[in-house]
Amino acid sequence: MGRPGKDPWRDQLEGLGAFIRSQRRLANMSLRQLADLTDVSNPYLSQIERGLHEPSVRVLKSIARALNVSAETLLAQAGLLNDEGAGGAPDAESASARVDTAAAIRSDPDLTDAQKEALLGVYRSYIADNSA
Repeated sequence: MGRPGKDPWRDQLEGLGAFIRSQRRLANMSLRQLADLTDVSNPYLSQIERGLHEPSVRVLKSIARALNVSAETLLAQAGLLNDEGAGGAPDAESASARVDTAAAIRSDPDLTDAQKEALLGVYRSYIADNSA
């Protein structure tokens, strides 16, 4: 059941899941603890972290609250917020640069997976804060 090309939506869901997983790990929280705090089932959270399901805005806000992350950060990770704001229309070049930066972090052989996840979390939170 392979895909002939890249699926940007699947990539976005997987990126969102990886971000949630990294924030949960940074908080030293188990999946079960996150499930208890969010009133979302453990299996469903696991599927979100693996990029298998697109969570609702309600679920994203609940996860954000439990992980002490801004809801805007998670909504932006999910592709539910665009880059419009004080400047007007979204900037395709800056969106492309963010994808390139995230890809560079993920592919850096000198970083551990945990370091990559932490760095991506910090990077994305700065982007979200700057666009607010």
